[in-house]
Amino acid sequence: MSVDAKVHKEILIAGNPQFSTITEKISRIVESKTNKVWLLLFGAAVSLLLILLGSVGYLLWEGIGIWGNNVPSGWGFDIVNFVFWVGIGHAGTLISAILFLFRQRWRTSINRFAEAMTIFAVICALVFPSIHVGRAWLLQWVMPIPNQMGIWPNFRSPLLWDAFAVGTYFACSLMFWYVGLIPDLATLRDRAKNRIRKILYGIFALGWHGGNRQWKHYELAYLILAGISTPLVLSVHSIVSTDFATSVLPGWHTTIFPPYFVAGAIFSGFAMVMTLILIARRVYHLQEIITMKHLERMNIFMLVTSMMVGYSYGTEFFIAWYSGNPYESFAFLNRAFGPYWWAYWTMITCNVVVPQLFWFKRFRTNIVVMFIISILINVGMWFERFVIILTLTRDFLPSSWGWYWPTKWDFAVLIGSFGLFFTLFLLFIRFLPMISMAEIKNVLPQADPHQHDDQRQAAIGGGSV
Repeated sequence: MSVDAKVHKEILIAGNPQFSTITEKISRIVESKTNKVWLLLFGAAVSLLLILLGSVGYLLWEGIGIWGNNVPSGWGFDIVNFVFWVGIGHAGTLISAILFLFRQRWRTSINRFAEAMTIFAVICALVFPSIHVGRAWLLQWVMPIPNQMGIWPNFRSPLLWDAFAVGTYFACSLMFWYVGLIPDLATLRDRAKNRIRKILYGIFALGWHGGNRQWKHYELAYLILAGISTPLVLSVHSIVSTDFATSVLPGWHTTIFPPYFVAGAIFSGFAMVMTLILIARRVYHLQEIITMKHLERMNIFMLVTSMMVGYSYGTEFFIAWYSGNPYESFAFLNRAFGPYWWAYWTMITCNVVVPQLFWFKRFRTNIVVMFIISILINVGMWFERFVIILTLTRDFLPSSWGWYWPTKWDFAVLIGSFGLFFTLFLLFIRFLPMISMAEIKNVLPQADPHQHDDQRQAAIGGGSV
């Protein structure tokens, strides 16, 4: 047995699950009665979603004056939340597309989670630029659509670049996610006992029956979408960072922002995937499919990206000192020791100090520790965006210095956005397979080339997949 095959066997057959139960175990989550824990979580998520709907409705009625935005801080919580949610959506494409291209088969147990999380995080992100413009009902003006008023978008505006970059990323991620779902939807269609379910799954399965020709076209389409999605991981958050880097403000006008933002996005995205996977793994008893090896490798990814982010923090201070620009130096000293020092050191603690625990295997394999760290990382990454955007209340002229403090409506929209995200995610795991059955069964036989034919056939599963 090759070294590669041994790794696959260790990761994917840990706990020695019967190959024939893969379809049954994953499909039963969708087909069985609603879990009480799911109902409790869904009720909490919908409650938060109602807060979002109410606060956005009041915002459209009253205007953005209900927020804490002011003259020195024109970008408040809304842009902080936008950058945060765009970053959350990066791990999905990384896990699914880039690891797929590098033939990292351990991704098969977690890629569906990550892909779905990408879609829902981008939806949450798109809410904030839409309401940030104030007149949300005129949002179509950002699109280059001929109109009788002769209004055309300003293509030199970084905010317009966001519209195209995030829109393209969402479209490609959605297609990538849906194409991967097709074989599993066919499995649910063939197993469905309810006529409505059978019709709906049949429509979205697009007539899949698992023939050789279909598999050939499916794998080619999946490969092409993975190739298209890969550069988007690097480009989307680079374009978001360009919103800041093209300005002349100290602390923003820097070339390190694109790679810095991309590393931070992958960092926060992996942390959110970890948080969601640990909960679902416990509630639905998926320990045999999502093994400790999967979790440990994700923790290693978070450790690496944490060091990349920490290096970026240090580089910013070095550039400020080496440039000899007093405004640049003051901007970073103000971040660390100014009125928002508490936000800066929260960011450093959560993003740089805490993840260093993953150097030790006993922490890297401890469920409680990794769950707490994953939450702290996202707290730290939200504060990173807060520090970047909202500490520039002191720029060139002391006479223009100000102070930003959010109102209750800022917090309501922030909390409500989590309600939107978790509502969509809970609906996903209730009605769609949260783990890719077809991909796991495609990898399992390769884990042991000495399998008997009957075991190989059980792993393949027959039928639709």
